[in-house]
Amino acid sequence: MRRMGPGPRGRGPVEKAKDFKGTTKKLVKDYLLQYKVALIIVFIFAAGSTIFSVVGPKILGNATTEIYTGIVNKISGNGGIDFNRIAQILLFLLAIYIVSAIFSLVQGFTMTGVTQKITFQLRNSLVSKINKLPMNYFDKKTNGEILSIITNDIDTLSQNLNQSITQIITAICTLIGILIMMISISWLMTLISLLILPITVFLVKTVVGKSQKYFKNQQEYLGHVNGQVEEIYGGHDIVKVFNGEEKAIKEFKLANDNLYKSAWKSQFLSGLMHPIMNFISNIGYVAVAILGGYLAILGKITVGNIQSFIQYNKQFTQPIMQIAQVSNMLQSMVAAAERIFEFLDENEENQLIENAHNTENLNGNISFDHVNFGYNAEETIINDFCADIKEGQKIAIVGPTGAGKTTIVKLLMRFYDINKGKILLDGVNIQNFNRGEYRKLFGMVLQDTWLFGGTVKENIKYGKDDATDTEVIEAAKAAHVHHFIKTLPHGYDSIINEESSNISAGQKQLLTIARVILTNPKVLILDEATSSIDTRTEIQIQSAMDNLMKGRTSFIIAHRLSTIKNADLILVMNHGDIVEQGNHEELLEKNGFYAGLYNSQFEDCNDEVE
Repeated sequence: MRRMGPGPRGRGPVEKAKDFKGTTKKLVKDYLLQYKVALIIVFIFAAGSTIFSVVGPKILGNATTEIYTGIVNKISGNGGIDFNRIAQILLFLLAIYIVSAIFSLVQGFTMTGVTQKITFQLRNSLVSKINKLPMNYFDKKTNGEILSIITNDIDTLSQNLNQSITQIITAICTLIGILIMMISISWLMTLISLLILPITVFLVKTVVGKSQKYFKNQQEYLGHVNGQVEEIYGGHDIVKVFNGEEKAIKEFKLANDNLYKSAWKSQFLSGLMHPIMNFISNIGYVAVAILGGYLAILGKITVGNIQSFIQYNKQFTQPIMQIAQVSNMLQSMVAAAERIFEFLDENEENQLIENAHNTENLNGNISFDHVNFGYNAEETIINDFCADIKEGQKIAIVGPTGAGKTTIVKLLMRFYDINKGKILLDGVNIQNFNRGEYRKLFGMVLQDTWLFGGTVKENIKYGKDDATDTEVIEAAKAAHVHHFIKTLPHGYDSIINEESSNISAGQKQLLTIARVILTNPKVLILDEATSSIDTRTEIQIQSAMDNLMKGRTSFIIAHRLSTIKNADLILVMNHGDIVEQGNHEELLEKNGFYAGLYNSQFEDCNDEVE
């Protein structure tokens, strides 16, 4: 988790950027400086708001002095309280506070606009970047890591950027303003107040230093507890079957006990901050009150100024604490920005090349010419792969798990570029096509169906947005899914989402087949498209796929060998090599590797029947 458990002021250990200076410079130069005028407005209005706010206690002190002087005069018989003068002072004070509030509103509105524009720009850049990254990037990163950058890191940057800039300006202006006002009242009382600061800093640093390790332990144990709960409840049926309840309870109690101890210590230490600060502040107030009373007796200071000074003294530690908080916010913000910039700086997949070959009028003849490939340069998994596929042929790729079947398809689609050799489409090296145009020639039906939140029609039209309703219906009929769609409450306009429990896995697969039929691809790839479907649904899907494969060069990766008997050519792979090739009857007659795979499947089926 990025954000740690609660610590002093609600925060625990703060994540730090690897290159704070460089990332900050990039953020300012590439993004913030685009809005120089707006930032100048923010600075002026934030400073103005703070200055007007800081002057307030001094003016209020003048009102107190008027009241005190009036009471003294009344007692001595020389008049009374001048209420008109007090009213003028209070009205002036009210006007200042209104102006301060307006200034604060303007700077807040302006800064929010700047922040949201930067966030909008970054989100657009991130989404655009995802579509340009090569597949090997996603092999190195989990979906959660990428999602965290787009959601958590962007939110952290947005929130902290919005708060930190205005808080830095406000805190610094407040600190300087209060210090000037305190000195203007009494330099001696100011000196006494400043002597308290080193003691405060020392105590806070000591408490924070001791609490950090407990917050770290708390977060670690919290992860253990959450992980254990998720694991146990995710596999609750297995726990029940093997009578593991008592063991699970004991393990949870042990983890929960460790979490309790570390959490108690961390929360206790962070809870000390407030009473410590109050105690030190109260000592300061006592010292200021005693010294202020003495100076008032000497006639060197007014009663109203003593009240103003006590208010300033009470406020003096607030901007210091704000600056400490902002430093934590800046660390989190820059760490988030660093991950965002690292993502945006990743090498992109080269989509366009000079003098790219035209993809029109291609037929679908494909040749693998001594292809070698490995996901890592030092580990080759496809060795000297050769195959010639003619236009309109149905090619099945079979073999045990890890043989390299799916890798061949990824190379054909140019999700990865080969290390050695060539892949030719109608005699043209596929690296001589623009990737985007080249991939339009292909249609894929995968084992895992992917449907997005939208209508049935929108899902079918995903690969061809300009398709007419008639074309959509014809594609659905060819995929044997039209009848099912008509049974839905709103037909083709029915919404598909996570709650669409009335759509089975087989029906979802038929919808993806309809999607591919609509795009009318030159080359078709079916990757384990029926492996998770029951036999009855498989027959329906197989019929839809037969319609889909008519007249197209088709590659079928299949686990059930019974589904590829009618393939024109079967490529049998093992450890990245084609160990056999031919049609179903030829391979069975050889009584080799394929025959062994085929017979073992039917032996398993016969054993189940018996």
